[in-house]
Amino acid sequence: MTERPSKEEYGEHFGTYIDAVPQGNIVDILAEDLKSTSEFLSDLPLEKAEYRYAADKWTIKEVIGHIADTERIMSYRLLRIARGDSTPLPGFDQDEYMKHVNFNASSLADLIADYIAVRKATLTLVHSLADEAWGRKGTASNSVMSVKALAYVIAGHGIHHIQIVKDKYLA
Repeated sequence: MTERPSKEEYGEHFGTYIDAVPQGNIVDILAEDLKSTSEFLSDLPLEKAEYRYAADKWTIKEVIGHIADTERIMSYRLLRIARGDSTPLPGFDQDEYMKHVNFNASSLADLIADYIAVRKATLTLVHSLADEAWGRKGTASNSVMSVKALAYVIAGHGIHHIQIVKDKYLA
């Protein structure tokens, strides 16, 4: 699966994430990103885990939790659409989610383990897809979304946030 999704396969607001994904096979990219992201996160200094670069920004622990939460939601959407479910899927409010979880109470190691478990589940799912499933479309967050576009959103969302951690939290 090396062909990038067309603009007709996703809502405009997902473009930032899709554009962040490098060229190549999306399944391979998700697997490679699992390795590079988990290694990067494992090398983070513990004293930085609860650092915020601004008062209204999340800590690195919260960013990791957010990446895992969002991947769970996007994978669920991908599953439903891949299986032919045409039920419109609602959006979610990331800030509301953050109000109801305390990622800072978890250890960095536990958050990394959770991220790894979520990504491995995503990889199991995408490996199981038949070729025709990749082009199926549904509605998520009031946008047309293809299965392929959702896989790109999953990869690009993580890549986007890890780049923010590198640029804003560790600079």
